[in-house]
Amino acid sequence: MLPRNYAPSLGLRGFIRRHYVFEADLPDTHVLEDKLLSEFAFIRILVKGEWTAETSPGNWTTSGRAVFFGPNGRPLNVRCQGAFKVIGFAVRPSGWKGMFACPANEVADQMLPLSDLIGPAANDMLQGVIKAPDDLSAIKAMEDVMLSVHEHRGRPNGDTAMRLFEDIAQFDSTTPVHVAAEQLAISVRQLERRCLATFGHLPKTIMRRSRFLDMATAMRGFSDPDQELLAALRYFDQSHRTNEFKHFIGLTPSAFEKASTPLLTAGLKLRAEGLA
Repeated sequence: MLPRNYAPSLGLRGFIRRHYVFEADLPDTHVLEDKLLSEFAFIRILVKGEWTAETSPGNWTTSGRAVFFGPNGRPLNVRCQGAFKVIGFAVRPSGWKGMFACPANEVADQMLPLSDLIGPAANDMLQGVIKAPDDLSAIKAMEDVMLSVHEHRGRPNGDTAMRLFEDIAQFDSTTPVHVAAEQLAISVRQLERRCLATFGHLPKTIMRRSRFLDMATAMRGFSDPDQELLAALRYFDQSHRTNEFKHFIGLTPSAFEKASTPLLTAGLKLRAEGLA
């Protein structure tokens, strides 16, 4: 149950990180529950199946078949039943303003109808993907809509500083926030404002989440033991490690090791490969 992934077209590489197609042929009665914790916002078209998310304690809701998932600072519980097929892509924080009018922090940790963000273009995307005969045709249908959205917004450029911060956060997550700001030649306050507007969270949360994902990736076996040891050293002590796991995944480290997390695990594998 691992996704097929595809690079975005040249014209959208500053705005889209990666396309993916994720499907599973499960029995109709099978209910899959998992937690999502994404560094990026996602747009997802539900070609088959129905997904719901726990938007408040005990309240499971759906947002239709053209869905927007905001970037996560805490785990989002999701549920699907039976066979499913999802086609989607991750939105680069550095390209956020080229696609959406609202700041990212207004939609963080939420699952929303895509139409809330791009209006009627969401239905155009849904219909294009449903009619597509294969992966590449579906991806082209999605990209055509996003290129139109970008054009409608006046073709704004991506945020170069936030593009650099994407790499700092994902590949050098032990960097102190003030050092990252110095590397970007902006103040800490400017970094905070721009992260809220594009990543949806403060830089400290972004770095903490990245360190947690480093550890989770190692624990799922997608990095070698040396990297796992280095990931462990990023926490002050066992108590700190446990608190971070409870915050970002709602489980202790030992419970996470035993838990079945097929959706989260698929994302961790892509992340380890530098694709998500």
